[in-house]
Amino acid sequence: MTGRSYDRPPDGLRPTTIEPGFVPTATGSALITVGETRVICTASHTDGVPRWLAGQRRGWVTAEYGMLPASTGERKQRDVAKGRPDGRTVEIQRLIGRSVRAIIDFEALGENTLYLDCDVLTADGGTRTASITGAYVALALACARLQQEGRLKRAPLTGSLAAVSCGIVGGVPLLDLDYAEDSTAEVDANVVMTGDGGLVEVQATAERMPLSRAHLDDLLALAAKGIEELQGLQAAALGGAAAAATSA
Repeated sequence: MTGRSYDRPPDGLRPTTIEPGFVPTATGSALITVGETRVICTASHTDGVPRWLAGQRRGWVTAEYGMLPASTGERKQRDVAKGRPDGRTVEIQRLIGRSVRAIIDFEALGENTLYLDCDVLTADGGTRTASITGAYVALALACARLQQEGRLKRAPLTGSLAAVSCGIVGGVPLLDLDYAEDSTAEVDANVVMTGDGGLVEVQATAERMPLSRAHLDDLLALAAKGIEELQGLQAAALGGAAAAATSA
């Protein structure tokens, strides 16, 4: 196989940054940049819960995902123009919602709803995993703010969460696929993990060859390494935001 973008080794992430507080009007927010992929993640709070949860003293967290029309170069039609979201959009926002709900104590959240919105500015592969990684930072910032404001008595987060893509390209297991790699992969996978190493979701698809158990183990090991690095970036972003809030 030819060289990877940014001259990365097979187990290397693309250059990744997380900028907390990117949207000051949101309860919590972050801009995550993974190579050429950039996603704005916001967490917005509203009082109350969906009707089916009313009176149960439990909260709710849900997610929406979208790509800006020019995010892929060739204009992508807005869902509102089509009258409904496409299947890929629905799949990804359900994945984001499922993932973050795995680390929420809904009783601690009380009868509050948090909406996570992930809007892709530019896409070069890995938008769903970048959305999950950035959404966690936005969610953590929102929960901290709600505690500071006295809306929550205790932290509703039970852990941390991050996600990364991986795959097999030219017979070689690779971490963090960009679009060129993803579009030619024999196998591609998305892995969501908690901070203590628990698997929340594994999406793996064999495109051109069956996926062996050995290769699956290789991909999970790559993902665990990448997610550990992403968790360090998340912690740095949240620590920086907390320090800035204290000094303000």
